[in-house]
Amino acid sequence: MGPGGACWRGGGVPGGFKRWLSSPAAAPRVCVVGSGPAGFYTAQHILKHHGGARVDIYEKLPVPFGLVRFGVAPDHPEVKNVINAFTQTARSERCAYYGNVTVGRDVTVAELRQAYHAVVLSYGAEDNRILGIPGENLSGVYSARAFVGWYNGLPENRDLKPDLSCETALILGHGNVALDIARILLSPLRLLKKTDITDGSLAALACSKVKRVWLVGRRGPLQVAFTIKELREMINLPGARPVLNPADFTGLENAIKDAPRPRKRLTELMIKTALEKPGEKTMEVQAVVAQAAAPREWGLKFQRSPEEVLPTADGRRARGVRMALTRLEGSGDSAKAVPTGDVEELECGLVLSSIGYRSLPLDAAVPFDTQRGVIPNSSGRVEGVPGLYCSGWVKRGPTGVIITTMNDSFETAQSVLEDLQVGVLDVSASREGFGAVESVLRSRGIRPVSFSDWEKIDAAEVARGKAAGKPREKIVDPQEMLQLIGH
Repeated sequence: MGPGGACWRGGGVPGGFKRWLSSPAAAPRVCVVGSGPAGFYTAQHILKHHGGARVDIYEKLPVPFGLVRFGVAPDHPEVKNVINAFTQTARSERCAYYGNVTVGRDVTVAELRQAYHAVVLSYGAEDNRILGIPGENLSGVYSARAFVGWYNGLPENRDLKPDLSCETALILGHGNVALDIARILLSPLRLLKKTDITDGSLAALACSKVKRVWLVGRRGPLQVAFTIKELREMINLPGARPVLNPADFTGLENAIKDAPRPRKRLTELMIKTALEKPGEKTMEVQAVVAQAAAPREWGLKFQRSPEEVLPTADGRRARGVRMALTRLEGSGDSAKAVPTGDVEELECGLVLSSIGYRSLPLDAAVPFDTQRGVIPNSSGRVEGVPGLYCSGWVKRGPTGVIITTMNDSFETAQSVLEDLQVGVLDVSASREGFGAVESVLRSRGIRPVSFSDWEKIDAAEVARGKAAGKPREKIVDPQEMLQLIGH
């Protein structure tokens, strides 16, 4: 089953999860909105622990899997293995997939609630947080979300055409997404050519002039959000050398003595990388050799908060970023960055803002906390709307990795199962499920894409990739996808 089910082998059911085998009379119909990890893990858990439940998954794109397909870096194929488990779920006789359906536009949440006993919103975070500084909209400034979407073939970002004609790129943010982008910008083409990166972005990266990438954060080395695996990958990237300032790490050995092990190991790796110096005598020769071998470089800059993206003389493009230097108040994860009054300018022609994703409200009928960017809920039960649930990033905010979303989705699925068991969800009145939705969609001229339709698209992508020596060549135009399946 992959990560979703590996711990469930054998007769036992995981910690506190009960299994409900329903009689044929009670056939709960559950609808899940969104086919990323949150949607699939929610569906998987309900199907596994309720012998009679039927789950329909709706997705606005023709193709499934959300950020596993469009967020995970192309050079991290092992992370995409969860797709195998999701495919098993989708092929279950009690599960159906309906792509090319935008909930809130093609069908409303109210219409879904009439057709199903329970509706789970798992549609993720389709926007990005903005910097809120002057110059943010200049040419050469992109959100990490759009840039990742571009190289991963997300249809809405296929025409991004980022300008890679400058030598220095600046990434604002110290998370794994920031490191992903730095790695893609600096990776040797021979490595990228073997991945499922899109054809168009590979061609653009082949002409890229970017040879230096700075990753800038408001706080210090002890507050970085990236993990050791991603940092190690970056340090070992062929043809790129790390540039870390030893002064940034002074005294940190003492500060991390009692830190949790992952934080301690991560900081030790940064310190080791910052302090590594060739022997004094051979320094010049080695430096020359190292420079020749590593024509590209990347580095981490700390305690700098962006104040303005600076424009070129004609006022159109980014030429750099002015940053406020900060000092930290407090310690650990809760430390706050406070401007010192000093500023510095960093020249760059490419600015990528990687400060987080953001969920958007889906439908006026669904409560939404715009401050936190989440649907207000308790254990996945949407506040004040019985029968409506949420899971994943729209439930808890855009944080964590796939395993975090798995656990979070199982919690929501468990809430649905409990509400079925105690009668909060009344299954005595049968619901039509997709039967009712289908007539609504037909009346609005919408043709859903089935999972077997997706498998045709999948096969075409894999065949195209094989010809190019890649795992797949993603189709980036939804119209082309629909033509392929005869829509």
